[in-house]
Amino acid sequence: MIMKKVPKNIYICQTCGYQSLKWMGRCPDCNEWDSLVERIKKDDDLISKNRGISQNIPVTIDSVEMDINTRMISEINEFDRVLGGGLVAGSLVLIGGDPGIGKSTLMLQVLFGLAKNKKKVLYVSGEESTQQIKIRSERLGTCSNNIWIVSETNTSNIKKMFESLKPDVLVIDSIQTMYSQELSSAPGTISQVREAAMSFMIIAKKTNVPILLIGHVTKDGAIAGPRILEHMVDTVLYFEGDRNHIFRILRAVKNRFGSTNEIGVFEMKGKGLEEVPNPSAVFLSERPLNAPGSVVTASIEGTRPILVELQALASKTFFGNPRRTILGLDHNRVALLVAVAEKKAGIKLMQHDIFMNVAGGVKVDEPALDLGIISAIASSFFDKPIQERSVIFGEVGLTGEVRAINHIETRILETKKMGFLKCIIPDSNLKRITEKFDITLIGVSNIMQAMDMIFKKNSYDYNI
Repeated sequence: MIMKKVPKNIYICQTCGYQSLKWMGRCPDCNEWDSLVERIKKDDDLISKNRGISQNIPVTIDSVEMDINTRMISEINEFDRVLGGGLVAGSLVLIGGDPGIGKSTLMLQVLFGLAKNKKKVLYVSGEESTQQIKIRSERLGTCSNNIWIVSETNTSNIKKMFESLKPDVLVIDSIQTMYSQELSSAPGTISQVREAAMSFMIIAKKTNVPILLIGHVTKDGAIAGPRILEHMVDTVLYFEGDRNHIFRILRAVKNRFGSTNEIGVFEMKGKGLEEVPNPSAVFLSERPLNAPGSVVTASIEGTRPILVELQALASKTFFGNPRRTILGLDHNRVALLVAVAEKKAGIKLMQHDIFMNVAGGVKVDEPALDLGIISAIASSFFDKPIQERSVIFGEVGLTGEVRAINHIETRILETKKMGFLKCIIPDSNLKRITEKFDITLIGVSNIMQAMDMIFKKNSYDYNI
């Protein structure tokens, strides 16, 4: 008698995709607890079945013909800038962000901009009904007869709709709600997310239609699902911001068709997201004057210079371990600069709690902010305000030297445009500048010289 072979069950980690023949409380690959879920082994074998990709013939790279109109403009300049100039035909874009941050709102506004340019767009929602989408669209003022909406989660049905409607752009909200009937696992699992993403990637490449995927994020801020999801897509965008702040930042962390340094700044209002063409003016609009611990510095995000306000508070503590609370900056970088300020400038910070914040809820991470960070801490420590119309930027080394930074002319021009009168910059940058600027430029070579220039003193009582 021949026994029928029973398929073995395996356990798959929902975070990294690690497979095991037995259940474990902790994944040995990514160290996540309680992330292994039981699945039938034959399910994963179906993933590579019937992909439907036809065999292509290799051609020389110089013989490939390019379409001049390869990018679609959404008329939302901040969105187009982050993508590198608009949506590329046949691209797969993944957009992630915290719940309620405005991902679906942004997509409706992007689709409305494309619809105004006579593009037929299809919005597929796996989380909302068509009536709910219509209510939000009316509130945003994004209703158009070129926008088609449907509530569907089956990838096979979506593919049939796509083939019959033939839209110019497809939006999937969200990829974690999609499922394939070939797999018995629940939507949102590793196999389902991977299969759904592969299906949409095939559609995008075969039809040359751009597809935007909205993705959920985990508590750590990463896009939920297998890590391979970010490798499969052409562009990964993160929509950042605090729901308690009105500003939202659209940031590219992967872009095969443009820079990954560009950001888009939006302001959340009652009728949706509104572009912020001049972020510097917005971030500095509520800056207090003559306040100790406040300093303005210049950051470069892609090709855009942004002036931001750094705020520091150094308060004396009576506990053994002083606190270091940092918001919007790299915690390790600030700790390093505190040590440099204490060792090389003699500012005794070991008995002080230090709190730092970037006003406006924006996050910046650039070595050019080093001198501004030290200046803000010193200003609060000495309880002396920095001159009102001064901007400070420069990289600081471990020996206390102030090093040259990039895009110095761009930063200076933004500083001048915003009405500031003085820039304290690295001395090595000052020597290389050939263009004349209608602004006072002061070069410093180390942090002691910078302290003297900023506070107009040659000596301090460092034992405050």
